[in-house]
Amino acid sequence: MKKWVTRSISLSLLTLALASLTACGTEDSSTPANGEQKQEVTLILGSYSVPKEAFQAILPKFQQAWQAKTGQQVNFQESYEASGAQARAIAGGFQADIAALSLEADIDTIAEAGLITHDWRKKTNGGMITSSVVAIGTREGNPKGIKDWSDLVKPDTVVLYPNPKSSGGAQWDINAIYGAGLKLSEEKGAKDPAAAASLLAAIHKNVKVMDKSGRASMTTFESGVGDAVVTYENELLARVQEGGKYSIIVPNYTIRIDNPVAVVDKNADKHGVREVAEAFVDYLWSAEAQNIFAEKGFRSVDQAVAAKYAEKYQTPAGQFDIDYLGGWEQVRKELYAKGALWDQIVMEK
Repeated sequence: MKKWVTRSISLSLLTLALASLTACGTEDSSTPANGEQKQEVTLILGSYSVPKEAFQAILPKFQQAWQAKTGQQVNFQESYEASGAQARAIAGGFQADIAALSLEADIDTIAEAGLITHDWRKKTNGGMITSSVVAIGTREGNPKGIKDWSDLVKPDTVVLYPNPKSSGGAQWDINAIYGAGLKLSEEKGAKDPAAAASLLAAIHKNVKVMDKSGRASMTTFESGVGDAVVTYENELLARVQEGGKYSIIVPNYTIRIDNPVAVVDKNADKHGVREVAEAFVDYLWSAEAQNIFAEKGFRSVDQAVAAKYAEKYQTPAGQFDIDYLGGWEQVRKELYAKGALWDQIVMEK
């Protein structure tokens, strides 16, 4: 019986190896010229860092299902990086067949490079495979008494979140804080971007470390740095499930996170793996895969699976989505473009 092969390799080494293969004219095809299906095929998964454990539980399940259906063994080469960095790497030549990233803007980066040519938003659930919310993690017992965003501006509170210039998760974090500021200003009469910017700037003054990814930021927090970490709810739930001693606070005003996936058309076609790549992406919406995501702390996009795990999550009354901020195009322009709000806040610190 053949052993399932799943390999995790560094982004730089994978890019170098694939460049060498391309230079030699080597391609991997699931169906050779004679029309007979190859016994083995390799898929390259480029993902953001947070769902690594979920994918490593999902991949063997898909491997088993695909071989039972087709007789073909699927091997995976995996790369896990900060979402923005991963998107830029794929756009720049890392030949991932599948991109599973933190936010749709990162998938758009790959599409704008001409590598994703289909309308990935027409897939199930708009192309989103998981959901979550931005939450605050504190030390066990919440010794600082943190209940909401306003508590993160206190002068004796050290806060962690990753860098939104490299991390999609960080952009969700910043969006949550900025959106909460807008919601709070609405309570006083009108949606006020200046008030939202003020809240974000006040919290940022207490940020001690900005790591490159949400996973790295959580690792820093686990090392004993900081009083609070702003991150995905699922990241905190997974750590608590593994024995971490943290308290999880879901602010009244926070953003719903939606995480997309897409076949990278040009790469999948080049490698001759389109059929199995599309099958894998579709499998991510299956009840089996959605249950694994839910077990790892994500909010399922399958209603039946979500209902099964509903007691695990807090759903704040003031939850909003990216559309409340004007959509990703507006957010990228107003918050993260060169010289925009985020750059102004960093320069002022």
